[in-house]
Amino acid sequence: MGKRQLPPEEPAEVHEVMLRDALEERYLAYALSTIMHRALPDARDGLKPVHRRILYGMRLLRLDPGTPFKKSAKIVGDVMGSFHPHGDQAIYDAMVRLAQDFSSRYPLVDGQGNFGNIDGDNPAAYRYTEARMTEVARLLLEGIDEDGVEFRPNYDGQTKEPVVLPGGFPNLLANGAQGIAVGMATSIPPHNAAELCDAALHLIEKPEAKSKSLLKWVKGPDFPTGGIIVDSKESIAEAYMTGRGSFRTRAKWTQEEGARGTWVVVITEIPWLVQKSRLVEKIAELLNEKKLPLVGDVRDESAEDVRLIIEPKSRAVDPALMMESLFRLTELESKISLNLNVLIKGKIPKVVGLAECLREWLDHLRDVLVRRSNYRKTQIENRLEILGGYLIAYLNIDKVIKIIRTEDEPKPALIKAFKLTEVQADAILNMRLRSLRKLEEFEIRTEDKNLRNELKGIKSLLGSETEQWSKVGEQVRKVRDIFGPKTPLGKRRTQFADAPEHDLAAIEEAFVEREPVTVVISEKGWVRTLKGHVEDISGLAFKTDDKLDHAFFAETTSKLLAFATNGKFYSLDVAKLPGGRGHGEPIRMFIDLEQDAAIVSLFVNKGERKFLVASSEGQGFVVKEEDCVSNTRKGKQVLNVTMPAEACAIGVVQGDTVAAIGTNHKMVLFPLEQVPEMARGRGVRLQKYSSAKLSDVAVFELKAGLTWKDSAGREQSMSAKELADWRGNRADAGRLAHGLPKSNKFLRGVD
Repeated sequence: MGKRQLPPEEPAEVHEVMLRDALEERYLAYALSTIMHRALPDARDGLKPVHRRILYGMRLLRLDPGTPFKKSAKIVGDVMGSFHPHGDQAIYDAMVRLAQDFSSRYPLVDGQGNFGNIDGDNPAAYRYTEARMTEVARLLLEGIDEDGVEFRPNYDGQTKEPVVLPGGFPNLLANGAQGIAVGMATSIPPHNAAELCDAALHLIEKPEAKSKSLLKWVKGPDFPTGGIIVDSKESIAEAYMTGRGSFRTRAKWTQEEGARGTWVVVITEIPWLVQKSRLVEKIAELLNEKKLPLVGDVRDESAEDVRLIIEPKSRAVDPALMMESLFRLTELESKISLNLNVLIKGKIPKVVGLAECLREWLDHLRDVLVRRSNYRKTQIENRLEILGGYLIAYLNIDKVIKIIRTEDEPKPALIKAFKLTEVQADAILNMRLRSLRKLEEFEIRTEDKNLRNELKGIKSLLGSETEQWSKVGEQVRKVRDIFGPKTPLGKRRTQFADAPEHDLAAIEEAFVEREPVTVVISEKGWVRTLKGHVEDISGLAFKTDDKLDHAFFAETTSKLLAFATNGKFYSLDVAKLPGGRGHGEPIRMFIDLEQDAAIVSLFVNKGERKFLVASSEGQGFVVKEEDCVSNTRKGKQVLNVTMPAEACAIGVVQGDTVAAIGTNHKMVLFPLEQVPEMARGRGVRLQKYSSAKLSDVAVFELKAGLTWKDSAGREQSMSAKELADWRGNRADAGRLAHGLPKSNKFLRGVD
């Protein structure tokens, strides 16, 4: 049994700590540990601690490219036991992502076995898979055994781990990084390594170069899965200069012709980090919901390469328009963000631009070069010291042998006799007998000469910053040659293009199944739609104190135009209106209509007509229908009115004569040519009043006569001859309208 632990008889020293201070201290400690040791990549090697530990662990296991594979379980176990005590699954998941060629642009791990696929399937357990490093990982680790970087104790102090890797590959931008820290995040898409190297070489020549100038080489991201970036050059440049932005990426597709005029769309590349199986499921779901009326079917014919087949509803469908509808509703178009939030010098989190990011990498390469050069210098100096001792021994071999054979303590005797250092004396005493051959002296002198020449070069390098940058440039060129545009891995996969421009109306129409409907409007402004063109709507129920105002035929793809008393036109999509069940919803639910405004007229937008709009003060003008379409809920101001005046009348321009009637029951007829055509304004005086207001307007063909509807809905008319008394000019007061409705309304409406 263990020894019983008793509490101290005397209370230990107690320190009073404010709870607020204690919580703040612990939260900051947690935040900093997350930022520095977990979530943010280092700008120098582009790795998070877990990735760095995996690669270093594989290095210790001698899993270089070309060597036999080892079980992933062995790698995970060693990394967890020695460097990363945070769970085996977290380590394995990180290693898997480094091995997936659809996740990493330049994989750091060469995996054997099931490491998952682009469909989103999970990899096999680590006891079934094997791994080793790739050439990219080797470049990142090159020089780590030559004091290229600093080491620190591991979590339990039993061994050491590298603070950062030598980083002979531009990994941060080439492979990208994703991470969420406390209060900050990182999102770096992958890029083309050869382009990054070219930009880095320019930066070596011109250290003060800005991010914008580097875009000559770095065009944009280069995703492992390809795709097409459709952002403008300006927005891409802005993203790289500020370190924040996004890239709109679309799937790559082609049209394949079939028999008898049929065709299908074949998708061969999808955006980065999009799971193909989930993408297909989403398209199928939208098809079932009838949200893709242009698409007939979708199927996956992928083997090793991506091949998604999209069948159109009919041969008459525009393929570009069909794909536009898919881009808007699915992940075939994805926005990939850029947030260059990285650790500078391994300590400071900072959002940097492209130039600063590459500068950090180049500065690190130079630091590693200097450290490796100093390490090699020390090695050469130690070896030269030993060679100097060997040379003395060969020149005095008989005396050396005599001292070794006769002296009880040969080391001090050798040092005294030949003025050797302790290192030289130890080297002579540890010399093998086979080294005493005659040729050895010549080889020693040759090695000495070569080492002294090398040492001279290293000292020259360490003393000249120009030579150092020249050496770094050679290293960068070597990487560029390995991953050049002519190599399978280095060839650019992501292309650039401008997004095709389509008619917005056509695109909106592409999202809706085209079906006939009947739009029903109540007197209190409630709207609903009935399926089909319903002739008899007498049986419709309305709310208490409400009744039918009017109804008209439309289609689900139609747009409605609402003209309000505030002089604004509002646009409504028929597809978004409530169905026939219930009483519908107020029109105000779909538009931002002022409380004191009301709807004058609601009709289907046909796009090619002209309207005569008029206010209660008798002002008006002719406007094109296309100038009345609004793109926002707030509407579009067309007729300018000032309280207490309001917009009160609208008529379709069909004829050569205007009829204006006031609340005083006076009417005037005048030629349409006297009314100007405008896009917006107050207009001109149509009819003159002293105390009355304008009630209604109509445009008609004078030869055919004026037609209107009475209160009972019966159509009435007057011939040109009968209308002679009312003919005049614009702005006349007019005459009493005998024979016209007492309501002072023509009730012609807008069809």
